[in-house]
Amino acid sequence: MALKKYTPYTPSRRYMIWYDFSDLTKKRPEKSLTKSLGRTWGRNNSGKAVSRSMWGGHKRLYRLIDFKWYDKLNIPAKVASVEYDPYRTSRIALLNFADGEKRYVLAWKTIKVGDTVSCWDQAPIVHGNRKQLKDIPEWVTVFNLEVTPLSSGKLIKTAWTSANIAGKDNLLKIVFIKLPSGEVRKFNENCYATIWEIGNDQHQNVVIGKAGRQRRLGKKPHVLGKNMNPVDHPHGGWEGHSSIGLKKWQKSFAWKRVAPGMKTRKNRKTSTRFIISKRTKN
Repeated sequence: MALKKYTPYTPSRRYMIWYDFSDLTKKRPEKSLTKSLGRTWGRNNSGKAVSRSMWGGHKRLYRLIDFKWYDKLNIPAKVASVEYDPYRTSRIALLNFADGEKRYVLAWKTIKVGDTVSCWDQAPIVHGNRKQLKDIPEWVTVFNLEVTPLSSGKLIKTAWTSANIAGKDNLLKIVFIKLPSGEVRKFNENCYATIWEIGNDQHQNVVIGKAGRQRRLGKKPHVLGKNMNPVDHPHGGWEGHSSIGLKKWQKSFAWKRVAPGMKTRKNRKTSTRFIISKRTKN
């Protein structure tokens, strides 16, 4: 997947970088695997704005992605096309199963039209196959990882991400996974994962270039809280674009709670026991 730069005939075009979509093989999505999602634009059921900086955006269809795939055990599938998904940073692939069904899955890095993949414990260790963690060797990269067995893929679904199988404990039936953040965490060996890493590795080099493209993404201009008045935001006040008015600590806009370092997990005691090594600090 390559990127393209534009001729700077306007100031906003000078640094704009976007996809050339040379990796796509089909422009229109599969109609039976799409649906239209309504938009809230940051409003709740009474019309009150509960999420700021959200409005507008280009019309788009949601592609129904299969994050499970374990209900198609030992049924081979052939890659029919690689397509663009406006709701995610990664590419998606259309699979034609041997029983005639079609499904969308997340596309991996070395995907090609015509490749054959499957979800099976006896499937070979090749890119795109989906297996349980107990059937995947150590230090193999995986993505679309389940947190609990037989649920659906919850982790590692964005562009150019992957996790590594750091080790196994066959006695306790536990697999140690090193996540992209650097955290090493315990997973049940019956959790499913897809082999290899997600494609679209150039997504990090995309440059939006101008505010108009952000508006088409559904984003309004965002104003910092410290530029507001004290009545409008907890950080408001003081003089111009200076430090926040509330000197004790930063606070969030909606609930006036402490923003930095606030613990948000309700089940910290039960979920922290699965962490072997904390994530690395950037």
